[in-house]
Amino acid sequence: MSKIYSRILGTGSYLPDQLVTNADLAEKMQTSDEWITQRTGIAKRYIAADNQYASDLALHAANRALEMAGISADQLNLIIVATTTPDMVFPGTACILQAKLGAHGMPAFDIQAVCSGFVYGLSIADQFMRSGQYEHILVVGAEVFSRLVDWQDRSTCVLFGDGAGAVVLKRSATPGIITSALHADGRHAGILSVPGCIQGGSISGRPVLQMDGAAVFKFAVQVLEEVSREVLSMADMDQSSIDWLIPHQANIRIIQATAKKLSLPMDRVITTVDKHANTSAASIPLALDVAVRDGRIQQGQHIMLAAVGGGFTWGAVLLQW
Repeated sequence: MSKIYSRILGTGSYLPDQLVTNADLAEKMQTSDEWITQRTGIAKRYIAADNQYASDLALHAANRALEMAGISADQLNLIIVATTTPDMVFPGTACILQAKLGAHGMPAFDIQAVCSGFVYGLSIADQFMRSGQYEHILVVGAEVFSRLVDWQDRSTCVLFGDGAGAVVLKRSATPGIITSALHADGRHAGILSVPGCIQGGSISGRPVLQMDGAAVFKFAVQVLEEVSREVLSMADMDQSSIDWLIPHQANIRIIQATAKKLSLPMDRVITTVDKHANTSAASIPLALDVAVRDGRIQQGQHIMLAAVGGGFTWGAVLLQW
């Protein structure tokens, strides 16, 4: 029996209509375009409308991925949605997306690994695919992260935006996803969290993002390098084999430091943080879709996806296009 691989058949992404530039933020708080750009590399972000939810953004991205893949939603065998900002406590956003796609019957579930969510989802989907059980899987990262930030805290609110990205995977005998690795360490939960919950119908705790920026930076650069080298070692490859690195789009300084650690020039790194800000689980599939549609990613190239997020969670996926 030939080996089974997961190959990406289609990509899609979506950004809400409301564009918020650094200049727009400077009108509302004590900050400036220069201050934000120098520290983060971010120039703008997109914010969902009050009546838009993660499933709405996911629907647009999923439909675009399905269109590129040339299949219909009812041909899917599994739907995975990575999100930190679900539509509601339950049902899961994946089930709500399934209904909006007009499909039914196949399993659908959410995963919550914050900014590592899409990499986690892709790795999980790959394991299902390699079992031979499924032929088509939809993996989506969708976030309305703007609803988790304190818009009076200029050190954090300028970093985030909303959006969604999606891929359709197909079972194949040709290599696609080569290998992946996932990790977590809950001991570091306190340096990046939203410490609020629903209790007795009311909010308990503080349901907005809190972050120790210096600690996050140091931890992120370390584990992004380590997990990237781990998957390369598993594939018996080295960093010179990477055609494109697509890291989580958190901060240009983290991206630059990671590329330097891996001895990769920035012209082999896909960056969209300047245009989209940090869209958490949506950031990697958004960047992937941009690079696929503008022609930078070509057949046969090796792509490294690497992410780190609150939890702390981190992981990487090495694939061949």
